[in-house]
Amino acid sequence: MKPTIFIDGEAGTTGLQLRQRLEGRADLMLVSINPAKRKDQAERARLLNDADVVFLCLPDDAAREAVALITNPKAKVIDASTAHRVADGWVFGFPELASGHRDKIAAAKRISNPGCYSTGSIALIRPLVDAGLLSPSYPISINGVSGYSGGGKAMISEFENESDPTYTQVPYRIYALEMQHKHVPEIQKYAKLSLRPIFTPAVGRYAQGMLVEVPLHLSLLIGGPSLSDVHGVLTKAYAGAHYVTVVTLEQSKTLKILAPEQLNNTNHMRLYVFGSESGQQARLVAQFDNLGKGASGQSVQCLNIMLGLPETTGLP
Repeated sequence: MKPTIFIDGEAGTTGLQLRQRLEGRADLMLVSINPAKRKDQAERARLLNDADVVFLCLPDDAAREAVALITNPKAKVIDASTAHRVADGWVFGFPELASGHRDKIAAAKRISNPGCYSTGSIALIRPLVDAGLLSPSYPISINGVSGYSGGGKAMISEFENESDPTYTQVPYRIYALEMQHKHVPEIQKYAKLSLRPIFTPAVGRYAQGMLVEVPLHLSLLIGGPSLSDVHGVLTKAYAGAHYVTVVTLEQSKTLKILAPEQLNNTNHMRLYVFGSESGQQARLVAQFDNLGKGASGQSVQCLNIMLGLPETTGLP
């Protein structure tokens, strides 16, 4: 029998993207709640327990409520919310996190899908910590810019709907000024940092795509590595990965600019090492789609691994 999939919250931004990625697959059976029963808790509980895999595309409190409704020990859950990203008993849904992490995803009943910013941040930082180049206590700063789709329906309306009272034509803005962004705890935990990183996110007036940057002083890293050393660590960490590519130093040197939208509608991520050898400074950059590798694409990748399928199944 085909595995049954239920998306709780399929009307939201991530839910819609997820459904689009799954509905054409002949190897799965998607089930949906009857719109007339959307507020029927018993019907929702039935679908949550009858499905082989449940995706939660919900606000945090609603995601916790959904998990509490699941009593079937065979039901597997992939939660796209922030609710369980640092919770005990949940496996972080970034397959490329470390050697052997795919096996943990394959064996898991509970997967917490990473946030978009944390996917890029961890991809750049974790290999350097694991390799002993970057001290867990290094004062990390992370800068990022995302398309407005990352803010969900409310922010999409704010940028696209001229009749919305909050409509804006601002080209770029920073936010999370209180420095309490919801992605920071997962970044700190899964990048293996002992010192809370500084995270400065921004949103631009474009729909999707993102850049995440981590600047580093090479002289403050362990052993004083070169740009080539840092690049080599990242290259080794993602050797053989389907969706994470480390761009060569030679290619990176030819670039004058880097735009956030180049990988839209894919599940791919490109990592770049820029910098100045003489100035002993590096600028690490992750480029990807906040709705792809940063959300629904990565959820599908995890689903494939959980079901024992090639992780590229159904992904562009």
